[in-house]
Amino acid sequence: QVQLVESGGGLVQPGGSLRLSCVASRSIFSIDAMGWYRQAPGKERELVARITGGGSTFYADSVKGRFTISRDNAKNTVYLQMNSLKPEDTAVYYCKANLVYAYWGQGTQVTVSS
Repeated sequence: QVQLVESGGGLVQPGGSLRLSCVASRSIFSIDAMGWYRQAPGKERELVARITGGGSTFYADSVKGRFTISRDNAKNTVYLQMNSLKPEDTAVYYCKANLVYAYWGQGTQVTVSS
């Protein structure tokens, strides 16, 4: 079992940057896959980026080249660096950990608007 707490969301202008953090309540060393998802109003939750314990990454086509996912096992934290933000990136961003079950954080709001 694990609790996840996201932070780092906020209001940013188009073209700006944000870094999201997801802090886990236990060591993430043994958690193979952790990821970031997002859900915009009226839309389904979608995968944004995923990282394995070995450091392999996957990105949705819509964020490739703009977002970077990373993990710091020593700090039990997964990050999502978001650059060149667009209005369509506006959503609640959630962290997910895949154990026997899937665990989700409470989400952090990202709003991209001028």
